[in-house]
Amino acid sequence: MERTLIGELGKHMGETISIGASIDVRRDQGKLVFFDFRDRSGKVQGVVLPGSPAIETAKETRPEYVVRVEGTVNKRPERNAVDRQNGDIELEVRGIEVLGKAETLPFEADADINLDTMLDYRPLTVRRDHERLIFAAQREIIAGFREYLDSQGFTEFQAPKLVGDDAEGGAGVFKVEYFKDRSAYLATSPQLYKQMMVGAFERVYTTGAQFRAEKHATTRHLNELTMLDFEMGFIEDHTDVMRMLERTLKHITKRLEEKLPDQVPLPQVPEHFPTMTLREAQTLLGVSTDEPDLEPEHERALSEWAAKEKGSDFVFVTHYPVSKRPFYTMEDASDPGMTKSFDLLFRGVEIVSGSQRVHDYDMLVEHMRAKGLDPEKFSFYLMAFKYGMPPHGGIGMGLERLTQKFLLLDNVKKAALFPRDMNRIDVLLSSSIPDESDDA
Repeated sequence: MERTLIGELGKHMGETISIGASIDVRRDQGKLVFFDFRDRSGKVQGVVLPGSPAIETAKETRPEYVVRVEGTVNKRPERNAVDRQNGDIELEVRGIEVLGKAETLPFEADADINLDTMLDYRPLTVRRDHERLIFAAQREIIAGFREYLDSQGFTEFQAPKLVGDDAEGGAGVFKVEYFKDRSAYLATSPQLYKQMMVGAFERVYTTGAQFRAEKHATTRHLNELTMLDFEMGFIEDHTDVMRMLERTLKHITKRLEEKLPDQVPLPQVPEHFPTMTLREAQTLLGVSTDEPDLEPEHERALSEWAAKEKGSDFVFVTHYPVSKRPFYTMEDASDPGMTKSFDLLFRGVEIVSGSQRVHDYDMLVEHMRAKGLDPEKFSFYLMAFKYGMPPHGGIGMGLERLTQKFLLLDNVKKAALFPRDMNRIDVLLSSSIPDESDDA
């Protein structure tokens, strides 16, 4: 019998069907055995009656057994219906074939476990409803990013992950000793390649892994992260980039609302995100305007202000000092020493950095030298500018941070399937399975 997905069972009322599923929950109630079965499309309750030919096999199974089940799709009595997927139907099980046995899980399926334990058992914990929701949402975020930019004439490309030099000047990179007579690095950004591609396609985007050899392990940082980047040509200034980003995030929010209704705590999204310069933000917060950046506590306070006073969970901060931005960032001629750059804060955390870029060859070389960089090492990149580039700008957005804030997670590692940081690459860190709630 051909397999039917659990999400399609409502179309087969009264029919005998076959599903392939994992046992999510098993409950014995008198002589009856109840199951919650799950597959990629959802869950359904099944019941094995005392006289069923499946009863003996049912008694031998436990959660996480992989099974093929045959049964009849019945409508539940109205008094027993529940408000969830397949809440008005029940599968009367007539046959169970065990496809894969499972040992007893090392934790209760619905246990509130700490972060290290969750990640130690990631191949198992990702099967749980909450973790599955995180990565279902992440899938929709990526899909929404691509969908909107495709609709705006952008071309996707794949940026290299092994680079000859680093866009930020070589700090905090993983060095790769492989290439003859030279060193290479794991890319911290696709920045230089995005800009080159603007010369060919005008509007481009890329998604993929980036690597940061930063010596810290916080709730905000990863050593391997996924970036969502776009770059666009023929702009007037950085505000064109900000508007494109604003519309992209609105589209992503709408997609989450449509694809995962009532499952994601959607943000406040006004018609336009509130915007202020760094100095204006510092004045508002009552902190020194001599500082070149905002501290994490300032970002949280500014986000709280925007949510309360402007009805927005997003807030732009613009005009960071030249000293704090990479060599390719355009200085604002009307505000010397400050750049046409911005960060976007979302629910207390910076999730995006962007700017108008320098497109003039001579100016770019001058900026490199001012940052202590050797233009000769960037000759491949500079080739694009020597032969003409339009005014352009773009952004880099961290997927894991974005997912973290959409789902209101307390640690970015929860938004990474297999997080890499100073302490973890597929190793067990927990010595036992604590009973206390997640306090990592």
